[in-house]
Amino acid sequence: MHEKERHRIILSAVQDRPVASVVDLCNLTGVSEATIRRDIATLHVQKKLRRVRGGAEALSPPQFVGLAGRPFAVNQTIRIKQKQAIARAAVALCEDGDPIIINGGTTTFQMVHPLATRRMQVFTNSFPIAEHLLHHSKNTVMLSGGVIYREQNIILSPFDNDVTRNFYARRMFMSAHGLGPLGLMEADPLLIQAEQKLIGQADELVVLVDSAKFKARSSLILCPLARIHTVITDDGITDKTAAMLESAEIRLIVAETAASRLQEDEAAS
Repeated sequence: MHEKERHRIILSAVQDRPVASVVDLCNLTGVSEATIRRDIATLHVQKKLRRVRGGAEALSPPQFVGLAGRPFAVNQTIRIKQKQAIARAAVALCEDGDPIIINGGTTTFQMVHPLATRRMQVFTNSFPIAEHLLHHSKNTVMLSGGVIYREQNIILSPFDNDVTRNFYARRMFMSAHGLGPLGLMEADPLLIQAEQKLIGQADELVVLVDSAKFKARSSLILCPLARIHTVITDDGITDKTAAMLESAEIRLIVAETAASRLQEDEAAS
């Protein structure tokens, strides 16, 4: 990741929470602690943040604390071809008229393009997903109520008596921070609380994660593997990970990227 992009992520993170730790920033950027410490020192000298023990804080601490995790705008540019292929495979599971839930995320957001030709009932907590489907499709769109978290572009409510409890879905399509032997992982407790309510409203849980997400880890478990019906990922998945999902009796769909298909066609010719 380029230095300018790292600095943008770091500055966004410190504006989103009281203190961003070195470990948090490593998880957000995927670089070493030594690199993050150098970046913090550089930004401190430039008077763009304040270096503190174990991390950094904003010069003007936020009044409203956001969610942990990388911002939507940053995630949207990462592994885009894989996310598009995964999203196409997800929409291929749907039939017109199906009631579905789509959670907020940059992988699930890519579902909006193939959904443009469908007529479905879509419930989402994602502001950009709802907005795109409203303007570019004939799908019926329902939004959850609550607070809009700008960095992740999602709507979350801490209350049990919101509209979520009144929507039934055949499938819920969701992305996540990571996926491992213990289950699906997220980075923020409020996000877990809201998405557990959504999961409870669907017969089947379909998880959309690119192959890099199998290496990501968090201390917070959203749901166990037993709750997951299907995992859709890209062709970068390892045999070991595929075996883990198979042993958990999870249906695995591997979406090929355009680059992979081109390589196969060249090899065949």
